[in-house]
Order: sequence, then C-alpha cells, then structure tokens
Amino acid sequence: MKAHILVVDDDPRITELLRRTLALEGYTISVARDGTEGLARFLERPPDVIVLDVMLPGMDGIEVARRLREAGDNVPILMLTARDAVADRVRGLESGADDYLVKPFAHEELVARVRALLRRGQPDRYEVLRAADVELDTGTRIAHRGARAIELSPTEYELLSLFLHRPRQVLTRDIILERVWGVDFEGSSNVLEVYIGYLRAKLEAGGEPRLIHTVRGVGYVLKE
Repeated sequence: MKAHILVVDDDPRITELLRRTLALEGYTISVARDGTEGLARFLERPPDVIVLDVMLPGMDGIEVARRLREAGDNVPILMLTARDAVADRVRGLESGADDYLVKPFAHEELVARVRALLRRGQPDRYEVLRAADVELDTGTRIAHRGARAIELSPTEYELLSLFLHRPRQVLTRDIILERVWGVDFEGSSNVLEVYIGYLRAKLEAGGEPRLIHTVRGVGYVLKE
C-alpha cells in the first residue's frame, strides 16, 4: 500500500511542488490550505506523515502539531518554515514536530526526510531492549525505567532505541543524526541537543540518576 502524505501549506506554488515531488516517489498526497482544513483532512483520512508549514492563516502549524499531540496522535510531522532562527525551530519541535526543513529546500532533502519519518512508522521486529534499569518494548514502543512507564514520541523512541542497541558505546553527533533523522543537518542545528534534553527529562522524571551522558566534542553515551 502506498504511503499517504498530508501536505498543509497555504502557498499554491509550494503545495504543487510538494505534490509533484512526493507523487513522483509513489506516495499518495492530500493537500490542505490552512490549519483548520489540515485537521479536518487528518480526521477524514489519517496520513502516514504530515508535511506542515509553520506560517498558516488562522491556526498556524505550531497549534496544529500541538493539538494532534494533545489528542495522543503520534503521526510523524515534518515542519516547514521560512524562518531559520533557532528559536523558531525549537518552538516547532516543542509543539510535537519530529523534524523540520527550512525553505527553500532541495527536493532530494525533502524526500530523504519523509522517507526517514516513514521508516519510523514501520513495525519493528518484536524485542525488548535493556540497559541499566531501562527497558524498551519495540512492540508497544513504550519504555520503562524500573516500574515507571514512559511514553515516547516517534523521535524519542528512535533515539532511545539507538542508545539501547549500543549501551556504553560513545555515539558521535553525525552517527546519531544519520541513524535517527536519516540525513545530515547543517552544522549549527541543535535538533539533537533538543531531543537529548527531552529524552533525559523523561528518563529522569522520577528522580533517577542520569544515563545519557555528554562526551564533549564527540557525542553521547548511555551508561550508568
């Protein structure tokens, strides 16, 4: 079955570009022109990935992402923005987006990021990953630290899964960005640091000691 992509953008030139680019890759495409219509389209036919512009008339993309996450939906969201300020990127990620792409963008990068998000939604071979007092059930995609259950966003799941597959091994920023996001980010991007912060907050919410440690100038390691 073809993956279904919902594009939410009010610029007809951008939506036509996205529609053609993604259709050539074999995806089926739905289009919405604003946030309200985007939510309606989502309910009519839930997509496998949403490509969501930040600047929309009425309800903006930040609010659309926030409402979907508050409703408990973990559909992968790729946020589009013409703004390249770090603060705007962080707002998008904090609202629940899994990735972002700054306009103008190369067609190849758009397709690579959509493919990476689609891979996250594919069923895993069922297994339980363990390290220290953390467990991750790849069937339910729910983690536990001791007896405490931890719900994860799609990106947090991918990040923790990578660490649990390689406990006590130092992972460089480049390796993590490639394995979790699928493509290289520009050098100034702090998306990895943002999500490390999210994951640490959830793993340490019960007052537990830190497990994901920073290796300055290199990357991160999961160890006791």
